[in-house]
Amino acid sequence: MENNRIGIFDNLKRPKPLKSFFHSGRKSEDVVERPKSLKSIFQSGTKSEDVIQRPKSLKSIFQTGRKSEDVVDVSPNPIPQLSSIANSVIARCSRILSIPTEELQRCFETELPEHTTQSPTYARNLLEFCSYQTLDVVTQRPDYLRDKEIRRLTYDMMLAWEDSGVKREPTQKENASCNNQDVEDEDGWSLFYSNSECMAVQVDDKETVGPEAFARIAPGCASVADIITVRNLFDALTSSSGGQLHFIIYDKYLKSLNKVIKTAKSAPGMPLASNLKLAEGEIILDVDGTVPTQPVLQHIGTSAWPGRLTLTNYALYFESLGVGLYDKAVKYDLATDLKQVLKAELTGPLGARLFDKALMYKSTSVAEPIFFEFPEFKGNSRRDYWLEISLEILHAHKFIRKYNLKETQLTEALAKSTLGIFRYRALRDAFHIFPSLYKTLLAYNLAEKLPGGDKILEILSSQLEQFNARMLQHDDTMISLNDAKWKSSLSPTSLFALVRLGLLPKGAYSDGDAAFVVRDVSAGEINPLELAVKKLKHDTGRAEAAQATVDQVKVEGIDTNVAVMKELLFPLVESGKLLQFLASWDEPFKSTMFLMLICYTIIWGWFKYVLPCTSVFLAAHMLWQKHHNKGKPLEAVRVTPPPSRNAVELLLTLQEFISQVEALVQDVNITLLKLRAIFFSALPQATDKVVILLIIMAAVFAFVPLQYLMMLIFLESFTREMPMRKDCSDRLVRRVREWWLRIPAAPVQIVKAEVKKKRN
Repeated sequence: MENNRIGIFDNLKRPKPLKSFFHSGRKSEDVVERPKSLKSIFQSGTKSEDVIQRPKSLKSIFQTGRKSEDVVDVSPNPIPQLSSIANSVIARCSRILSIPTEELQRCFETELPEHTTQSPTYARNLLEFCSYQTLDVVTQRPDYLRDKEIRRLTYDMMLAWEDSGVKREPTQKENASCNNQDVEDEDGWSLFYSNSECMAVQVDDKETVGPEAFARIAPGCASVADIITVRNLFDALTSSSGGQLHFIIYDKYLKSLNKVIKTAKSAPGMPLASNLKLAEGEIILDVDGTVPTQPVLQHIGTSAWPGRLTLTNYALYFESLGVGLYDKAVKYDLATDLKQVLKAELTGPLGARLFDKALMYKSTSVAEPIFFEFPEFKGNSRRDYWLEISLEILHAHKFIRKYNLKETQLTEALAKSTLGIFRYRALRDAFHIFPSLYKTLLAYNLAEKLPGGDKILEILSSQLEQFNARMLQHDDTMISLNDAKWKSSLSPTSLFALVRLGLLPKGAYSDGDAAFVVRDVSAGEINPLELAVKKLKHDTGRAEAAQATVDQVKVEGIDTNVAVMKELLFPLVESGKLLQFLASWDEPFKSTMFLMLICYTIIWGWFKYVLPCTSVFLAAHMLWQKHHNKGKPLEAVRVTPPPSRNAVELLLTLQEFISQVEALVQDVNITLLKLRAIFFSALPQATDKVVILLIIMAAVFAFVPLQYLMMLIFLESFTREMPMRKDCSDRLVRRVREWWLRIPAAPVQIVKAEVKKKRN
C-alpha cells in the first residue's frame, strides 16, 4: 500500500540553479529570477507575466497528472534549527506561497526586527512568520473553512509551534508517521504526506495542542478566533479534555463555524428576509422561532403572540405569525442611543411572573417594555443565548458612540462583534456549550463583565483610531514586511475577514493587494490587547471564586432570608433596641444621663473623636482577627429559620411584594456577608486595603474640622454628575464595584430547629 502512495516531494526534481525555482515552462532566457524579498512577490504594480501565479486551491499544488518538468519546484531543504514537524509545516507553507524555504528564511532574518531572530525563540518566530504569511494567502478564498486540508494545516501549525526547535532526535513514532496516510482527497494526495526523507511528518491524531500555541496561531485567521477571546475559546473547546485540544474537536468547531457562516451568507436571499428592510452592510446574525414546536412569544402588556425573532448587527426584528404568513417586521433599534435596556425577566400568561425564560427590551422608543419569551421544557438556555448576542450588539454600538468611531473604524468594530457571535453560535451548535460569565466568546460583553475590562476597550479604540480610509488604498510604501507589526495593528482584520467570506460587498474596502496583513498577530510580537487580557486574568479568577461563594450562600424564601438578616444584624438590632428603650423614657434616670452625656460631648467638641476612635477600634479588631484566624476557615453564621408558611396564600396575596422584598433582602444579606468576610479577614488582601482605608479615614476625621468634612461630602455628591467630573466619577465607581465583586461572601449554615413533640 505504501508503494502506491506518493509523497509531496517525490515528483519534484530540484534544479541546481536557484532561478529554476520559478521556472514555469519558459525557456531559460525567460526564467524569472528569485525575488529578493516577499515584498517584490506581492508588489501590486507588477505585471502578471512577471509574477508567479499562486495556486487557486491547495489541491492544485498536488495534482498527480502534472509532469515533473511542469511543476514549480520549491522543494525545501530542512532548516537545521527546526524540528521535523516544523520543517513539515514550513515545507507546505513554501508550496502554498511558491517560495523556497531558503528564501522565506532569508526574508525572515533580514526584514523582521532584530530580537525576533535571536535564540532561543528563533525557531518559533520563524514558524510564526511562515505560518502567518500562509494564512494571509489561504484566507483570501471565501470557502477556506470548508477545505479540510487548510483545517489540518492550521492545526499542524499549532503542533509545530509547541515543538518548533530541535530538542531531540526523531523517534520511531515520528519516522513511522512519515509513511502514514490518514487523510486523502479524491486524487489520493494530501498536504500531510512525506517522502523518504521525512520532509513532512504525518501528525499523530493522539497529539494535542496547548493554550499558548492556540493563542498564537488561531488569531491568524480572524474568523477562527479573536485576540481578545482566544483563550476563552480554547477553554470552551477543551472543557472536557483537560486543557488539551484534540484535532477532532478543533475540526468539528471549524466545520460548525463554516456552516454558520454559510447560513448567514444565504440568509439575505431566502424568504426569511422578505419582510425585513435591511440597510447596506446589515448582516443577519441569527433567527429563532421558525420551528413551530419552538416559537418565540412577544408579550406586550397582558397579550402574547407567536412569531419569528431576527437579530442583525443593527437591530432586533420581530415578525408576528398571522394566518399562515408573517406580518410586517417590527424593528427594535440597537444602534441608536435610545436608553435601551436588555435583561432577563420573568413572564407568563396574562402578565404573570412565572417562568424565567424571557428577554426584556425597554427603550424610549416604546411605550412599555417588550418581552420575548423562549419556551422550552427544561432550562433557559435559549433565552440566555439570545440575551448574550443581543447585548453584544448593544455594547458594540455603545462602544462606537463613546469613542465616536466613523466609517472604517465603525465597520471594523461591528465586524468584530459579528464574528464573535458566529463563533459563539458555532460552539453552541456543535458542542452545546455556554461559556460562563467571565469566559464569554463575545469581546464587548467580556469587556463589560471582566474586572478592568474598560482598559481593553481603550486599547481597542486606540488601535482603531490609528488607521483610516487612506490606509486601505494599499500603497506600495505600505507593503514592506519591515512594518509587519505596524500593519497588523492597523489593518481592519474583522472587516477584511467578512469581505473575504462574502458577508460584506467587496466595495467595503480595496482588496487590491493580497499581501496586505489581515490578522491581529505578528511574528515574535504580542498584541497589546492580548497583553491586557492576560493581566486581567488573575482578577477574573478571584472574581469567579468570590461569585461562587455568593451563589452558595443565597437561600430561598423570604422568611429564611429575613432570619439570616436578623442574625447578621444582631449587634445593630440590640443597639437599636437600647436606643429605642432610652428614647421611650421608661426609665427616666437612664434616659436623662444619656441625654446629658451626648449634649456634653457635642458642646465641648468631643463628638468629632467618636468616628476616629471607632475606625481605629475596628481596624485593630480586624488586624487581630487576621492574626488570630490565620489559616482557619471562617466560621459559618448559624441561622434558625422560622416556621414555614402557606405558600398558596403567599402566592395569591403578596406575590409581587414578596419577590421584590426577597431580592432586596438577599442583596443586603450578600453585602453583610461580604462585610463579615472582610471583618474576619477571609480575604487578607482586601482586609489590608480596608485597614489602610480605615486608618486614613481616622486621620482625616481626626485633623479636619467636621464642618469642612460636611461641606466636602456635599460638594462631592452634588458635583458628581458634572460633565467635567462624570468620566472620573464613573471610573471610580466602577473600580470600587469591581473590587467589591472580588470579595467572597462569608458562609452561611442553615440549622433547622429541633421541634419537641409533646405527648398528650
